[in-house]
Amino acid sequence: MFNNEQLEQVASELFGQGYCLLENALSDAQVSALKSSTAQRERFKSAGVGRGQNHQESKQVRGDQILWIEPADTAQGAWLEQMDQLKDYLNRRLFLGLFSFESHFAHYEPGAFYEKHLDAFRGRSNRVLSCVTYLNTDWNPKWGGELLLYEPEGGRVLERVCPAAGTMVIFLSEEFPHEVLPATQDRYSIAGWFRINSSNGYSVDPPA
Repeated sequence: MFNNEQLEQVASELFGQGYCLLENALSDAQVSALKSSTAQRERFKSAGVGRGQNHQESKQVRGDQILWIEPADTAQGAWLEQMDQLKDYLNRRLFLGLFSFESHFAHYEPGAFYEKHLDAFRGRSNRVLSCVTYLNTDWNPKWGGELLLYEPEGGRVLERVCPAAGTMVIFLSEEFPHEVLPATQDRYSIAGWFRINSSNGYSVDPPA
């Protein structure tokens, strides 16, 4: 779980600049437990772009494979509890109205990448915050695979994040374009999104 200092760092930096880079967000033991969930590569499926009827695979845009995180698994359930702790804190501190959290493992084989993109478009999505967390122990920066986080306007790179184990990046989904650079080694991360409930009437908006 997060300590109070980590929770306040995330809230303060989100409020001040719209994103937060949190090192050592996960313990070595938690990284190891989560990484073990990625051992069966045959369970991963090729990722796509677009949602609903517009969803399709496109290796020219993104080359990762994904596995959705489930609460029944002990390590994955603990991860979801940790993110629920963060959700509740941010709602109290920043009044964001976050309703749910969804996440998946992402595996990038050597050479795989994800082109510059936004996780949500203004007024067209219920994703509020995006979160990327890395599971790569003993990562050598020479191997590449960085996450580039761009400013909302102008295209300047704000952060160049090495995918080292335990590092977490959280940012406003509608504001910050980002991309994943290719690496020379297999690369593992968790991608997740805090969402609001955008349903109408009495039906709950499910994760899509």
